[in-house]
Amino acid sequence: MRASGTFNVADFTPVSAPNPGIETAVPVAVATMAKQYEGEVVGHSTTLFTAAADQATGTGTYVALESFEGALHTRSGTFNFAHSGTTVDSRKQGGYFVIVPGSGTGDLAGISGTGGVAIDEDGTHRLWFDYEIGQ
Repeated sequence: MRASGTFNVADFTPVSAPNPGIETAVPVAVATMAKQYEGEVVGHSTTLFTAAADQATGTGTYVALESFEGALHTRSGTFNFAHSGTTVDSRKQGGYFVIVPGSGTGDLAGISGTGGVAIDEDGTHRLWFDYEIGQ
């Protein structure tokens, strides 16, 4: 099944990260995020977000792990998902998105699948899950 929706970032808070001890051409940063979802995906999430990026050129990669609470269509519960993406000169070059196996609770127990994140030209953030619920 596919469930899609839009989301807003309700909070983005940079946090201190241990110094990696290796200096590269772009800094590594860590932040926490809170998001609100609407549509076939409704609920909220908290995210641990890491990135190595050059903000001036729009080039870099992020890796995030989210904990979601809400509903996909009419099934409610919680689960984790991971996603990452790379941009070069602000153009998306690749991405990864997976629901963490074994992380579902409630009506979402046994969830597995993939998904994606896209940002429209007007700044609307979209997310979708291609998922199934196992036994």
